[in-house]
Amino acid sequence: MQVSMREFKSHLSTYITQAQSGQQIELTSHRKVVARLIGVQSIDSTGISRLLTSGIATWQGGKPIGAAFKLQDNGKTVSTLALEDRG
Repeated sequence: MQVSMREFKSHLSTYITQAQSGQQIELTSHRKVVARLIGVQSIDSTGISRLLTSGIATWQGGKPIGAAFKLQDNGKTVSTLALEDRG
């Protein structure tokens, strides 16, 4: 959607809401596009939050599930090595 700078300034909150919902806003000056307004994804949909919501990872306040894997069959766990490394 293309919007003039004057229109954008007059209805700023409306266009910000539209960008947050995923619509791309192109700002124009003298009928030429000079900028694009694109909404930012919510923080919950990135990184660890995305893994937790998709079920790939789980966490119940303690060590994450999967942290007990070992580097070698008879070696120490990664969490043990990290604790020893910290001193």
